[in-house]
Amino acid sequence: MYAVYWLIASAVFLLVEIMTLGLTSIWFAGGAVVAAITALFGVPFWVQMLIFIVVTCLLFALTRPVAKRYLNSKVQKTNTDALIGQTALVKETINNMESKGLVQLNGQDWTARSFEAGEIIPEGSEVIVKEIRGVKLIVEREV
Repeated sequence: MYAVYWLIASAVFLLVEIMTLGLTSIWFAGGAVVAAITALFGVPFWVQMLIFIVVTCLLFALTRPVAKRYLNSKVQKTNTDALIGQTALVKETINNMESKGLVQLNGQDWTARSFEAGEIIPEGSEVIVKEIRGVKLIVEREV
């Protein structure tokens, strides 16, 4: 009879996994299937529980790192993160002391500040975007 309960539990865990798609309960389903198999052989319930816990932990420890690597292997930069590392053209001299500076990047004008505090970057220079603070690009002169 316990085998039926384990199979129902496995189905519930699989249903939760399908609904969440976040690798949250697939290991429990595997543990429940193995526990169901042991129940068919008349193994005592406490041993079934122990096997369920051990198999679930083993599946979690052995497969989660591999699964996470393959599922999250291609993180695509979006929005402002995609601008970091790109080259921009200085349209107005960048001077942090005077709070001035304007660059053009991908056809858009951005307020810019120098990555180095005292550095003045003249108009016409090419710069590389190092980071973004609010709506300002923090840039460094291209070498």
